[in-house]
Amino acid sequence: MSSSLNSTEYIQHHLKHLQVSLSDGKIIKSIPGEFGNKGFWVINVDTILISFLLGLGFLSVFIYCARSASVENPSRWQLTLESLIEYINTQIYEIIRVKDNSIGALALTLFTWVFLMNFMDLIPVDLLPQMAHWAGYPYFRAVPTTDLNMTLALSLSSIILVYLYGIRFNGAKGLVYELLAEPFGLVLFPINLLKHLLADSAKIISLALRLYGNLYAGELIFILIALTPAYMQWIFAGCWLGFHLLIITLQAFIFMMLTIVYIGLLRHEHN
Repeated sequence: MSSSLNSTEYIQHHLKHLQVSLSDGKIIKSIPGEFGNKGFWVINVDTILISFLLGLGFLSVFIYCARSASVENPSRWQLTLESLIEYINTQIYEIIRVKDNSIGALALTLFTWVFLMNFMDLIPVDLLPQMAHWAGYPYFRAVPTTDLNMTLALSLSSIILVYLYGIRFNGAKGLVYELLAEPFGLVLFPINLLKHLLADSAKIISLALRLYGNLYAGELIFILIALTPAYMQWIFAGCWLGFHLLIITLQAFIFMMLTIVYIGLLRHEHN
């Protein structure tokens, strides 16, 4: 693909999502700027498709392992998942001091889903875009977490779930009292409410931008490596591949742990 485009066109092509305009239902085929078309009435089809398929894939594996679980003769998948679940539950207990299977399920889902979406960055950069081109689609961006819309949706959903757990642990009245009375007392409730609004907005933005920034940079480096001579790509790609595998795992782990920490903060403030 890089042979038919110059360097600038090649990079722009790989940074463009497969977008559909909701106003007319047509695929957007132009690149008016560096980051493609913008607008509320545009959806990134590739982000939605890949994230849905990855979510469906790991849920299918988890369901299969749960149904085929055996005490006498556990499979490797079962042992791997049990070890992962045990580790996550240990982290949750150390942070929150409570055993809660639903928090463990949430943490496991976040880690696995974010890791799989990040892992798409390790697929050769030209593979899926070329397959999409053969199918008649002009663009295809394979890594959902390089889409700021996706990382914002993940972080916003996580904070909403944090507040739902706050209601579960402290009751609706306890949560409302915290928002209005902490930390300066109920008399200064407007300041307290503003403080919580700013703090939670910062959590949403930091969760989203941390994940997006690391994966966007990694994707861009792979694209730049693809522009180097073929004999150099194996060296550069091999070195960056090992380092980036650590990054994608670490980012999934950080996203999961911060969500657990935020849940723990709401619980600890009233216990």
